[in-house]
Amino acid sequence: MTDLNTAHPRDVLLGSQGTTGQLPACDHYCGVEARIRKSLQLQDEMREEFGACVFDLTMDCEDGAPVGGEAEHAAMVLELARSASPEARVSVRVHPVDHAAFAADVATLVGQGAGLWRHVMIPKVESIADVELAVQHVDAHGGSALPLQVLLESSLAIRNAFEIAAHPRVQSISFGLMDFVSAHGGAIPGEAMGLDGQFSHPLVMRAKLELAAACHAHGKAPSHCVVTEFSDVEAIRHAAARAARELGYTRMWSIHPTQIRPIVEAFAPTEAEIGDAAEIILAAMAAEWAPVSHKKKLHDRASYRYYWQLLERAHATGKPLPDSVQGFFA
Repeated sequence: MTDLNTAHPRDVLLGSQGTTGQLPACDHYCGVEARIRKSLQLQDEMREEFGACVFDLTMDCEDGAPVGGEAEHAAMVLELARSASPEARVSVRVHPVDHAAFAADVATLVGQGAGLWRHVMIPKVESIADVELAVQHVDAHGGSALPLQVLLESSLAIRNAFEIAAHPRVQSISFGLMDFVSAHGGAIPGEAMGLDGQFSHPLVMRAKLELAAACHAHGKAPSHCVVTEFSDVEAIRHAAARAARELGYTRMWSIHPTQIRPIVEAFAPTEAEIGDAAEIILAAMAAEWAPVSHKKKLHDRASYRYYWQLLERAHATGKPLPDSVQGFFA
């Protein structure tokens, strides 16, 4: 076992950027009471199985709430969050800042839900002004410590992605595929909302890449959009692998329980990658973070950061870690 009395790799390599660790790779959305209850149970079961909470559960008060029944839906979601186990990772999506129910959502869910939420998701954010308005409402109801995650769903929002990502309260940015396509008034075909189209249409791919770049420029987590072919496990596995390996996303939405495992698997490092990362980090520590050679390749602080974050991702996705580095995650 490594001597852990030395400085922690996270502190050495990431400094203040590494204080919160990585978010779970999957963010599972549901807004129906029965499905929320089942998802809470599934979260507990998978935490026991993996030894870590491998997905966030976001209770949906936007698309999940019936028109005219927004207040009752928010109250129901609040009670379900209160019923969750202390180890649960639960969050909530409220209405957009320009919706009539937004202020009431925040008053109920943030004002009466202190300590329940991991974050609040703000949909249909267009500009930094929308973020500031959300912060004002959340803070006014005692949520000054709550991170915000935001959903960008238009070309204007994508244009402002770098400014939005720079806001200190924004933790993660998600891409809203279906609203993005429909916001173009038919100029993007409907096929672009499907599995093949969303990875081939130039405007959609440009938006995904711009969002990911904005997030990485400011140390935030880019979260990939939904796959509507929810019953096709191979489709979600394919999409998650492309999002993780090609587009730079570190997180992805699930809209059906069968999508959670393929997403977690796709975003997890391989056993070989984990083994190499552990060896490189231990060699770096032994060299007091000076450059080292590993398998005839040179490594220094730049690659050390990469391999440390790979180990963090392995831990967040419940992958087994070598005994030599497990102590860093105790």
